[in-house]
Amino acid sequence: MLWTILGWLVFGLVAGFIARAVVPGKDNIGLPMTILLGVLGSVVGGLLFGLLTVGVRGFEPAGWIGSVIGAVIVLVAYNKFTGRKGRASR
Repeated sequence: MLWTILGWLVFGLVAGFIARAVVPGKDNIGLPMTILLGVLGSVVGGLLFGLLTVGVRGFEPAGWIGSVIGAVIVLVAYNKFTGRKGRASR
């Protein structure tokens, strides 16, 4: 159980960092939010991948790719919802 939680945290951290690197602009969300971004992105990506294919494949490359895509979707939605990155600097 502990190793599962640690695995999700590391997985979320990596997926969240990659998503933050892909989405342009500066993110001031911190490490806990990056982990949460990655974990939520993994869930979103897994759901989208499951809709397009038959079944979930776990920690295979498609799982990583789907997680990063999901994390990008979650980050863009978060930025739109909170109003970050959309405002012009004055």
